[in-house]
Amino acid sequence: MGWGDLGAFGEPSKETPNLDQMASEGMLFLDFYTASPLCSPSRAALLTGRLPVRNGFYTTNAHARNAYTPQDIVGGIQDSEILLPELLKKAGYTNKIIGKWHLGHRPQFHPLKHGFDEWFGSPNCHFGPYDNRAHPNIPVYRDWEMIGRYYEDFKIDLKTGEANLTQIYLQEALDFISKQQASQQPFFLYWAIDATHAPVYASKHFLGTSQRGLYGDAVREIDDSIGKILKHLQKLGISENTFVFFTSDNGAALISAPKQGGSNGRFLCGKQTTFEGGMREPAIAWWPGHIPAGGVSRQLGSVMDLFTTSLSLVGLQPPSDRQIDGIDLLPAILQGKLIDRPIFYYRGNEMMAVRVGLYKAHYWTWSNSWEEYSKGIDFCPGQNVSGVTTHSQEEHSTLPLLFHLGRDPGEKYPLSFASDEYQGVMRRISAVVQQHKETMVPGVPQLNVCDKAVMNWSPPGCEKLGKCLKPPRSDPKKCFWPH
Repeated sequence: MGWGDLGAFGEPSKETPNLDQMASEGMLFLDFYTASPLCSPSRAALLTGRLPVRNGFYTTNAHARNAYTPQDIVGGIQDSEILLPELLKKAGYTNKIIGKWHLGHRPQFHPLKHGFDEWFGSPNCHFGPYDNRAHPNIPVYRDWEMIGRYYEDFKIDLKTGEANLTQIYLQEALDFISKQQASQQPFFLYWAIDATHAPVYASKHFLGTSQRGLYGDAVREIDDSIGKILKHLQKLGISENTFVFFTSDNGAALISAPKQGGSNGRFLCGKQTTFEGGMREPAIAWWPGHIPAGGVSRQLGSVMDLFTTSLSLVGLQPPSDRQIDGIDLLPAILQGKLIDRPIFYYRGNEMMAVRVGLYKAHYWTWSNSWEEYSKGIDFCPGQNVSGVTTHSQEEHSTLPLLFHLGRDPGEKYPLSFASDEYQGVMRRISAVVQQHKETMVPGVPQLNVCDKAVMNWSPPGCEKLGKCLKPPRSDPKKCFWPH
């Protein structure tokens, strides 16, 4: 979902009344970022508080490549990483994930092995349908075992876009909240729905209701569901004890726009890129009785901050034996303080850009290769900026491209290298980058090896359903990552 997809952020159709109300009752973050322009690494960063290059969710197979966890990936979240639910469990919390996990699908990477007590959802995205011979259909889990597969037991109609998944995920959330409230049990709910990821889907009640087409239908259903979750917290009388945060895992995928993709507002490009459209996200914090209503924060924030902020809320310190990149946002949220911190934009193993204050310096630029672009794969449709949206990897380490995001949020007008402004700002940014690189210890890359034998052939529980499939012979290879 993109920065420009919500009415509160200026979307003209005004079709997100519940999220807009959430913003009016809470705090809007205008400068909030994901840790990667792609799904899996950003989710790993959210749950560990660490950049993907530290937690292993990156590849070294080729320079500056986005990588994620498709069915044939061998790697996933390592046991050495400490996830937010593992720490919250020590404080007496019950933890549930609903929806997309995407941190590895082999048994050792199962969310219930990494701090979650309950899971309803899927290890991968809802791609398919597959023939169950070359590729198995993606399983849907309840806790330790699969209960069916997408397109077989959980229908997604690719012709009409109809699927009831968001409604199922909503009911799971409401039931979980009710159960925890009834037993006076503190809880952490990670509601990770994926209806706005192509192939986009919505339930029958929402199909055809948006001016924006099917993508808008999906956004409207997500908005409606979040409204129901917030009202449920209020009805149960626990809203003032519950901190809620809404954001996205990466910017809108412009490659599937306009029918299957959203809006990144005034920002350049979209998902897969380290321009603002790929990594700046809509973000709303809501906590009635604590967060002043109608607040707007210009704090530079990151999904990794949700790790540290959540620990702060329950009185825990982040682990001291590793580098944590997330900061505690509570002073910004509750007292309006601005904390000076940089934002690093990584694509795979490369730091592509850094933001300090209102300035963003690009050390590398690359939208995608000429070869992919010539096939019609375009992450910046209608947004070619000469010398900025490059189709070959361009290094600018000696003279980074510098933008003032206040005057130029669309990254169209790089500052003159000869200007006093450029010279002064780059001295400050260079010191930040030097310190960052000196202290960077990359993790073991988990997204290098692929093997069709590890796909979702026979997940736990398949034998009870008669849905086990025979895997092919193991043949591990280097994964190919074109972007």
